[in-house]
Amino acid sequence: MTETPISPADSALPGWLSGLPAWLRPYAMLARWDRPVGIWLLYLPCLIGLAFERVRTGLYISDFIWAILFLIGAIAMRGAGCTWNDITDRDFDAKVERTALRPIPAGIVTLREAHIFLGIQLAVGFLIWLFLPGDAKIVALLSIPLVAAYPFMKRVTWWPQAWLGATFNWGALVGVAVAGSVSFPALLLYVGLGCWTVAYDTIYALQDREDDALIGVKSTARLFGKHAVLYSYGFFIVAAALIAASSGLQGAGRMGAVTSLAFLGHATAQVSRLKSKGEGIALAVFKSNVWTGALVVLGLTLSAMLPEPAHHTLFSEPEIVPHGKPEKVSLPFGLELKTGAPRPAPPETWLASDIRRALERDGYVFPDATETQAGQ
Repeated sequence: MTETPISPADSALPGWLSGLPAWLRPYAMLARWDRPVGIWLLYLPCLIGLAFERVRTGLYISDFIWAILFLIGAIAMRGAGCTWNDITDRDFDAKVERTALRPIPAGIVTLREAHIFLGIQLAVGFLIWLFLPGDAKIVALLSIPLVAAYPFMKRVTWWPQAWLGATFNWGALVGVAVAGSVSFPALLLYVGLGCWTVAYDTIYALQDREDDALIGVKSTARLFGKHAVLYSYGFFIVAAALIAASSGLQGAGRMGAVTSLAFLGHATAQVSRLKSKGEGIALAVFKSNVWTGALVVLGLTLSAMLPEPAHHTLFSEPEIVPHGKPEKVSLPFGLELKTGAPRPAPPETWLASDIRRALERDGYVFPDATETQAGQ
């Protein structure tokens, strides 16, 4: 391992990074610990899934423990994903100005050291996996092919952002499986969160459009061209609609609707900033999606904590009036007044009489209506 250079120009925490011990600094860069936005965007879907399932049952004390375990898992698995991405993309990263100083292309970390560090992070993730319930264990394992294949998607499809959406939001299904079972509303929520990822990662990819075009890397930012911001907003709208629909099916009611509206309002603000100030602020707009996801967590958590208000209407409800006079009339002080003999049965129609006679011919015996009412 060679001497570590200064912090990358796009580091979010350059002061914190430079304050780490020299031996740890390149690994922190490799795992992107100095860019915690990715950790949040992996962590928040886990909380969203957990809160979404708790809409039906209310919150539990154990949910706070799950929140801590999810955070540790998000840090470990996001770092592992970034390390794996840098291992597979080392040749591409060396040709892009923004990524040329990453530890592997810069020669700070050898390929062998990167693989060892990857194994350590996966071991931490495995320890968190051991705490999961049985169903959640299976759901979590199903994400491995998505994570492993993601770095290669930008080479074979124009939609690597969609693959990232499927990968990054898998934690929502794990959160649901921890609290209950994966249902249709949960799958609908998962698709909605995936559309959200396509929107914000398209905005993120605006930074690298020129470099990506030179080295042949595909992205939705290149695919959508000059309409990239508009298409991103379209995915934000679809995401908000699916969040509203899934929340309604889950029983979130009005709070679910307010949550989706808050989500869409924040997304609208993002797009407005991009349109007014240009793509130069794409990174800052991308980072603001942490607050977009936090709004969904907050809304679903409040929905799980607060009962749905009783339904009110301006119209009168239908009133069911009993046949004939009541047998008893309630009086003050717990007294009751009997009104007399049981009510006579209503006269039969000609059709009922014919059916009765036909059944009696077949041997069916009808009880006396008066005796039946008296027994009641």
